[in-house]
Amino acid sequence: MLMFLGAFAVLPLLLPWLVSRIGARAFYVAAVLPALAFAHAIVLAPAVFAGDIPFEEYRWIPAIDVSLSMRMDVLGWLLTLVVTGVGALVMLYCRWYFRGKSHGVGQFSAVLLAFAGAMYGLVLTDDIVVLIMLWEVTSVLSYLLIGYYHARSASRRAALQALLVTTLGGLVMLIGVVLVVVQADTSSLSAILADPPTGTVVDIAVLLLLVGALSKSAIFPFHFWLPGAMAAPTPVSAYLHAAAMVKAGIYLIARLAPGFAETPFWRPTLIALGVFTMLLGGFQALRERDLKRILAFGTVSQLGFLTVMLGYGTRDAALAGVALLLSHALFKSCLFLIVGVIDRQLNTRDIGQLSGLGRQAPVMATASFIAIASMAGVIPTLGFVAKETALTALLHEAEAGAGWGIVALVGIVVGSALTAAYGIRFLWGAYWTKREVETTDWPDPPIGFLSAPVLLAAASLALGVLAPIVDHWLAPYADGLPEATPGVGAPDYPYHLALWHGLEPALFISLGTLALGAGVFWVVRKTQLHKRRRLLPFTANDAYNVSLRFIDHSSEWVTARFQRGSLPFYVGTIFVVLVVAEGTALLASREWRAQLDAWQSPAQLISAPIMIAAGILAVRARKRYTGVALVSVTGLGMVVLFATSGAPDLALTQVLIETVTLVVFALVLRRLPARMGEQNESVAPLARAILGAGVGLTMALVAIVATGARQDLPISLEWPPLAYDIGHGRNVVNVALVDLRGWDTMGELSVLVLAATGVASLVFITDRSDNLARRSGTARSVVGLGRRRPLVETDEGVRAQRVGETGAPRAWLVSGAKVQPENRSILLEIVIRVLFHTVMIVSLYLLFAGHNLPGGGFAGGLVAGMGLVMRYIAGGRWELGAAAPTDAGRLLGAGMAIAVLCALAPMLFGFAPLQSFTFEGELPIIGHWEFVTSTIFDIGVYLVVIGLVLDVLRSLGAEVDRQSQLPEDAEVVPS
Repeated sequence: MLMFLGAFAVLPLLLPWLVSRIGARAFYVAAVLPALAFAHAIVLAPAVFAGDIPFEEYRWIPAIDVSLSMRMDVLGWLLTLVVTGVGALVMLYCRWYFRGKSHGVGQFSAVLLAFAGAMYGLVLTDDIVVLIMLWEVTSVLSYLLIGYYHARSASRRAALQALLVTTLGGLVMLIGVVLVVVQADTSSLSAILADPPTGTVVDIAVLLLLVGALSKSAIFPFHFWLPGAMAAPTPVSAYLHAAAMVKAGIYLIARLAPGFAETPFWRPTLIALGVFTMLLGGFQALRERDLKRILAFGTVSQLGFLTVMLGYGTRDAALAGVALLLSHALFKSCLFLIVGVIDRQLNTRDIGQLSGLGRQAPVMATASFIAIASMAGVIPTLGFVAKETALTALLHEAEAGAGWGIVALVGIVVGSALTAAYGIRFLWGAYWTKREVETTDWPDPPIGFLSAPVLLAAASLALGVLAPIVDHWLAPYADGLPEATPGVGAPDYPYHLALWHGLEPALFISLGTLALGAGVFWVVRKTQLHKRRRLLPFTANDAYNVSLRFIDHSSEWVTARFQRGSLPFYVGTIFVVLVVAEGTALLASREWRAQLDAWQSPAQLISAPIMIAAGILAVRARKRYTGVALVSVTGLGMVVLFATSGAPDLALTQVLIETVTLVVFALVLRRLPARMGEQNESVAPLARAILGAGVGLTMALVAIVATGARQDLPISLEWPPLAYDIGHGRNVVNVALVDLRGWDTMGELSVLVLAATGVASLVFITDRSDNLARRSGTARSVVGLGRRRPLVETDEGVRAQRVGETGAPRAWLVSGAKVQPENRSILLEIVIRVLFHTVMIVSLYLLFAGHNLPGGGFAGGLVAGMGLVMRYIAGGRWELGAAAPTDAGRLLGAGMAIAVLCALAPMLFGFAPLQSFTFEGELPIIGHWEFVTSTIFDIGVYLVVIGLVLDVLRSLGAEVDRQSQLPEDAEVVPS
């Protein structure tokens, strides 16, 4: 089972390529996998029926006890047959449905097969956490399938509506899953149902789970998304909205019923909503003219029927429910596929434009008649067997005096009459010869196009005749629920599926619903119900649209009030929340304890007053750069505090960060007025002062209280031995970053990549292409005191030559001929050119020495970045172009790729992600050597940091220079 799940994850990746090679015939290949899974389930059937439940498990996330576990009991076996069997037939049908089409078919085939795999895993998984994951996967994949015709606004709206409704239900369901797992102390569904937890929390959790199930299965008030989803291609409607996705919620109800059917919310919720949904869907189906929408509302009605039976919570009702589930999957997918044939051949589904198809397409008409007969409950179809069982079970409950049994019985009887009525209307609309409509010319479709619906109709008929065998399949599931409600109507023996139970009351009730349905159809035709106004002035879909408009208007109002484009407002809001939240927590504390020392090092007596003074002067500064420089003083003071507190690695990183930050600020400030308030004067200075004082006081109190909060020995005492024993390094900070807490570093690398992208997107006007001159063979003219001479750019830099001269290049420095004289310092250029390679070597030393000494990939990357900063300061963007090894995006991507590979590679060999390994040995000259694989991860960090600095320099530096300077062919250089 796990092997099939893996195949469902891999094969869809190959289908787009296969479709591009052989076209729609690739669906033959796609059908093989679900067909094999269907055959595998058939092979496992004897073990399933004998109670020897097949079970496979892979420990996926042991820390939270989440496993990829597959368990095939009777219910899982039944749903597996539906998902894979109907799925294989739909794949074969797609070969003919998409014949002659190419656009988007590759993606469609891949998504459809992936959806089949997600449903396969959903109905077999024994882990409720994995179930909710696959639940959301099906929502996303159904969004892509419904929106296949993405050029049509109706398809896009329908896909988004289905996604929002089912995802909202899934999020509510997620809360219920968490509550159940916490209460049961396990995520295993079989273990939870074997010993169900109880209590108010569990009752609420079950109600939340039902919300997810009802939204997925289109039960009122979530029913409106399903008819809208008919904008999808017909194979999607047949598979997702008849056999698979809408069955997910029904499956969950059936799965949970043996353990939670007695909870207070269960029966009232499911019976009331199920009956109302059945009646609402059946009535609306009588108003539709589109064959597909008739089936869509009919599906809504039948889903309500299934919800009532599987949610009732007794043995006989459950038996009827699973029989109905199987019969519904067969007849409704058959009907949807037939509508697809009609639509593909005639380009219409309007019953007002169809006439006389019954005589021209007898095979298709016969298949439709069998499917409608099964849907309405006509002997000898499987639908008749299931419907009679359902009526018998509910009749017994009503006779026993069960209030909800009476409600369910009356609702099912009326709903069955409506089902018969819209079933007759479907046959009449599609196949009857109508006097007022011209006979439709019918081009016969390929026999393969009709094979899938014919097989499904034949199965509906055959399984009705073989009802005792179906009973043998399905009864083990029903036996897990309690018997009927005690009373005069309760049977003295377990009910069973059979084609003939004699002249029992349920048979006459069933025949009565058929007769009543025929009468309803006659009334509908006479009254032209589809032309009449609806009973209510609004529908659930209207409520959905109103809700979306309310959300849009609310978001616009909130955005206008709080997203003002004012950085002081945003920062002020954050600070207000900080003061209020932390202040409330401090004031709510019953006891404040503090362990304060005047100082731990004499260096603090020097650095602290300087930092305080710099902070006060920064507030008073009127020039922007002065304020930035004073703020940097406080950061450099932290360097002293780290260095004197035994943290040289932090001190090194802090000084590098402060230096790079200062450079970035200087680059940004070039585009702003030198003095503060020249264009926009600061507002509310008193309020800002009060808020600033409040933040400072709050943080001071937090720091003071935190000193006395510790009650046990700090965990930091264990870090040095852990760093050496696990990470094989003596630099605790570096080992923690690349080994012990590697996942945190992975997230921080992602943030750095996003930050670089964000900075670049704010500066580059058209695209993010690298504009640094590295390789160019074009000659440019250089202007100097009225004379022009050719300028040649080579791989080694920019070299200026006099006209007619063929000697050595005039300038050793790349930027010599490009920088304006007033901005040039020959001494600075020479010193930095000489030191640059040394700086890069130092950065590499810090990278590889950082595992045991101060340094590491982060510090080494910052040092290398400082080398690039030096080159840019000395010679501008031309010098940066010569120094930069490659494009910033490549460095960022390469670094992130290395980090990700370090996380994934150990998993290929059965180890945990980011597991590090140590190699050591002896060399004749070098002696003992060690290499820890976490160093490779550190190299990824190194490249990401260099890429970030380079991207900032080329964005805020080089690109800003380029936008603000004259064209390159008019640069002024000394003569």
